[in-house]
Amino acid sequence: MPLPPLSLSLQIARFDGAGAHRAALPRHHVARWLRHALGGEVQAAEITVRVVDAEEGRALNRDYRHKDYATNVLTFDYSGAPVVAADLVLCAPVVAREAAELRKPLAEHYAHLLVHGALHAQGWDHETSEQDAVAMEARESAILQALGLPDPYARPARKR
Repeated sequence: MPLPPLSLSLQIARFDGAGAHRAALPRHHVARWLRHALGGEVQAAEITVRVVDAEEGRALNRDYRHKDYATNVLTFDYSGAPVVAADLVLCAPVVAREAAELRKPLAEHYAHLLVHGALHAQGWDHETSEQDAVAMEARESAILQALGLPDPYARPARKR
């Protein structure tokens, strides 16, 4: 099955260290990650990805979700299938901190969060129930593994 067409706007705000984030987000990788995250009922998508600093991330989370802290990814979905339209806002300092804590490359964590945000744009939600959370995590894992990336939810094997 061919992947749906994607109209992508990739924006990186001006902030200290933006170059590392720009390097982790080559446009062709971002488009590939997002297109793979789009479900079979999606015929096309228009997605803006914006990478912001902590101040803008916090303000958006506060104004739209009434949570006064910067979060890793915010999804603003405007229309669902068959044509998905959404803005995905990623907070660079939060993404970088999480990637370091998880000991994973910055680009790999961005891939996960972009897939996560794209699923939200299609109506997936992990906050509605445990069953929905498990289903969304499984979908994210399958998409990332199909892209050749590790399962972000895999637990490390215990040493005996």
